[in-house]
Amino acid sequence: MKHPFRPMLAMLCTLALAGLAPIGIATAAEDEQKPRLMSLTGEGEVTAAPDMAVLSIGVVSEDRTARQALFANTRAMTALVDAMKQAGVEPKDLQTSGFNVTPKYSRPRRTQSGPQPAPEIVGYTVRNTLSIRIRDLKSAGEILDQAVSLGSNAISGLTFTVAEPKPLQNAARKAAIADALEKAKLYADGAGITLGPIQSITEAGGGRPPRPMAMARAQAEVAFDSAVPIEAGELTYRAQVNVVWEIGE
Repeated sequence: MKHPFRPMLAMLCTLALAGLAPIGIATAAEDEQKPRLMSLTGEGEVTAAPDMAVLSIGVVSEDRTARQALFANTRAMTALVDAMKQAGVEPKDLQTSGFNVTPKYSRPRRTQSGPQPAPEIVGYTVRNTLSIRIRDLKSAGEILDQAVSLGSNAISGLTFTVAEPKPLQNAARKAAIADALEKAKLYADGAGITLGPIQSITEAGGGRPPRPMAMARAQAEVAFDSAVPIEAGELTYRAQVNVVWEIGE
């Protein structure tokens, strides 16, 4: 005896297969139409002499009371700021970058039989930090010497930079594009293919700023017979781009 539903099931399966066939053909056609692409990374680098320095100097004062420590610190920092202005540093190039007042605690020894004594405040420390932009690099050594002579005992760093970095960053970007184009032509000739139009250009990380050149800390008791020797050296700006080409026929 024939099952009454078998003809219907067979017809449904035939229709389902007939419906799937065009989908497979369309997908293959779409794959064939996808463009062939080549992606390469270009790198560019330019160097330049710095024309500006950023100096971070500070005064650290300690005393038994916060008021006394603050008074000593304010007097030293005021003299320091006035000297910087007299040395030709413009007010816009002077900026307070840090200020704090912290207590100093004693560390009493614990006796064998008694409990650990609680620490006590025995004084206060005041720290005031000044950031200075030095636009005349020839005066950097003299400014350092003068800062230490006037009581600066926390010189944390000297960083060289340029006042207008954008032209250098753009030059590095152009060099990166040129490098990518040179590589693309080399690979195309070697593979026997033709380069089509550029599909995309992506900058990886942008033009990196130059690495700061750190300077060792100077102590107040150090005496200088002449201005501190300063060597600015060179700065390097780098750029990296990723370029995608369509491969021609």
